[in-house]
Amino acid sequence: MVEAVEPVGRDKRVARSQAAVLAATYELMLEGGLAGVSVDEVSRRCGVAKTTIYRHWPSRSALLLDACSQMGTAVPVPDTGGLAGDLHILVEGLADQLRAPGWPAILPSIIDAAERDPDLARAHAELHRSLMDPFLDAVEQARRRGDIRGDRDPTAVVASLVGPLFYRRWFSREPLDAAFVDQVLDVALDVAGAAARQGSTSGGGARSGPVR
Repeated sequence: MVEAVEPVGRDKRVARSQAAVLAATYELMLEGGLAGVSVDEVSRRCGVAKTTIYRHWPSRSALLLDACSQMGTAVPVPDTGGLAGDLHILVEGLADQLRAPGWPAILPSIIDAAERDPDLARAHAELHRSLMDPFLDAVEQARRRGDIRGDRDPTAVVASLVGPLFYRRWFSREPLDAAFVDQVLDVALDVAGAAARQGSTSGGGARSGPVR
C-alpha cells in the first residue's frame, strides 16, 4: 500500500515546499487528469527539486494519493428544521461545485484510475464519502424528526438527488441551472416520502407535520 509521508509541521520551509508541490500537482490534474501528472513536470512547475519531492512522497502514486485526498472538504450538515430546506442547501452547494472548473475536471480520471489502482480506489471511496455523508446525515436527521417515511432507504434518496446532477455534468452536459436543481429536489422529496416541502426552491418556510 502506498502512503504519503506526513508533512513536517515544525519546519516552515518544508511546509511551504510541500504546499507548492501539491498546488502544482493539482494544477496538472486540472489540465490533464491523473495521466497528466509526472514528477518531472511537477518539479519544473513549482521549482522544488525532484529529490526533495521524493523525500516526502516516495513515488508518483503517493503524490497523487495525497493530492486526491485533499480534494474533499468537510461540509456541515444544515439544520433548517425540515428536509427540503436542508437538502436545498446541500444540493445547491454540490451544483456550484459541479459548475466550477475544479474537481469535476479531475474526478472522471480518478474514477478511471480507481478501477486499476487499489490505493486510488481507496482515495476515490474517501472522496465519495466526504461528498455524500452530509446528504445521508440530513436524511437521517429528517428520519429522527419523523419528516420522512421510516421504510425509505437513505441511499436511494441521496442517489435520486445527486445522480441527475452527475448525469447532466458528465453525460448530457446540459446546464445545471436553478430550475433543474429544483426539479431534482422535488423528485428526491417524493422518493423520501417527505411530509414537508419546506421551501424546496428557497430553503425556507414553515415545516408541516411528520409522516405517519
